[in-house]
Amino acid sequence: MKRLYRSTENKVLAGILGGLGEYFEVDPVLLRLGFVFLLLATAVVPGIIAYTAAVFIVPKKP
Repeated sequence: MKRLYRSTENKVLAGILGGLGEYFEVDPVLLRLGFVFLLLATAVVPGIIAYTAAVFIVPKKP
């Protein structure tokens, strides 16, 4: 059973996008580029709120 965790190897800030990359088997760099594009398209604030919420919701990898 696959579980979503914050990555400890592929992390830049908190490991959220690295963990998503590991979960979906996608390169985390692509997810980071998409996240930056999403931040710029939504005036930054909603993306920062979502990322901050994910830091508290998604557990660290054991």
